[in-house]
Amino acid sequence: MGARSAHGTQRPALVYLFFDVQPNVLSPMNDTTDLGSIRLTQYSHGGGCGCKIAPAVLAEILSRSPVGLSHPDLLVGAESSDDAAVYRLNDAQALVATIDFFMPIVDDPFDFGRIAATNALSDVYAMGGRPILALAVVGMPVDRLPVAVIQRILEGGASVCREAGVPIAGGHSIDAPEPIYGLVALGLVQPERAKRNDTARPGDVLILGKPLGIGILSAALKKGQLSAEGYREMLDTTTRLNTVGTALAELPDVHAMTDVTGFGLLGHLLEICRGSQLRAHVQFARLPVLGTALDLLRQGFATGASGRNWASYGNAIALPEGLPDWGQKLLTDPQTSGGLLVACSPEVEEQVLELFHQEGFAAARTIGRLDVGSPGIDVFA
Repeated sequence: MGARSAHGTQRPALVYLFFDVQPNVLSPMNDTTDLGSIRLTQYSHGGGCGCKIAPAVLAEILSRSPVGLSHPDLLVGAESSDDAAVYRLNDAQALVATIDFFMPIVDDPFDFGRIAATNALSDVYAMGGRPILALAVVGMPVDRLPVAVIQRILEGGASVCREAGVPIAGGHSIDAPEPIYGLVALGLVQPERAKRNDTARPGDVLILGKPLGIGILSAALKKGQLSAEGYREMLDTTTRLNTVGTALAELPDVHAMTDVTGFGLLGHLLEICRGSQLRAHVQFARLPVLGTALDLLRQGFATGASGRNWASYGNAIALPEGLPDWGQKLLTDPQTSGGLLVACSPEVEEQVLELFHQEGFAAARTIGRLDVGSPGIDVFA
């Protein structure tokens, strides 16, 4: 017998999924290429979440999109620019559904797969959910990339899903001009515990879970200027699953949550501000930053996406006088598999930080607060 929704509609407790798999896209070419000689970042014009369409361009594209079918059980849809859709299955379960993919941010195939899978699953955690199933999204230039390289990418993604306890149950593959990999990720959450990005409250404190600077490191890597230490920092951050999101969902005083990815810290915080009709105050000196990234920033390394981000939303941001140019670039730096950004009551601030630290997010810290005011962000030194 299926469960009944709050609207009285009987529905099954199980969800049946059908998907298309094309295993023969991988050409059976006879390849003896040394995998270490392949630089994946040279096969694409961008990498990681820096591949995202700029916020202003995306807003223009979506401004004339037809309104989708309204449904009483669709708890989170496209209206709030949230991390995933949430659909109520019954009174105790809601399905969290998302898709995320991008082009290589690193040269090593296995590491690329790991980063892409971690990033995709993060959207489920950002909604407070627990991932239960994934489907692979694969686009590869099969006439230029050896089969062994593509296999290593898939192995990397599978290793992260095993760590998260998530089966990859199939997927879809195409022959593409640039390498693309990611996941459709599905999860479950109790409907009343789903965390949105537009439900923050005045007086909430802002807590960031991971250090910033991934885009800067990726820019240096593409130019062959990233040190071994910098690469280790990059991998440690981008392959750390945001599992703490599931625990944070159990706290009623965690009012809003998102993850910081391609639009940078300011871009994703601005989505919280606009959705919640609040103004944020951010302390620049409190921001956690990867040590290698800070040095590279001061040397002038940055991504093109950082500039596109600022052009898209800079008119809603007030920066402090005297902030160096690299400071703006850090605030708009596109993060790949970035940290959770939490808006919570000051009464649970220490509890939230403790949860982050218990799960290995040593850099997590409070970076600001939200108050009544016109939607936007004030950055203070």
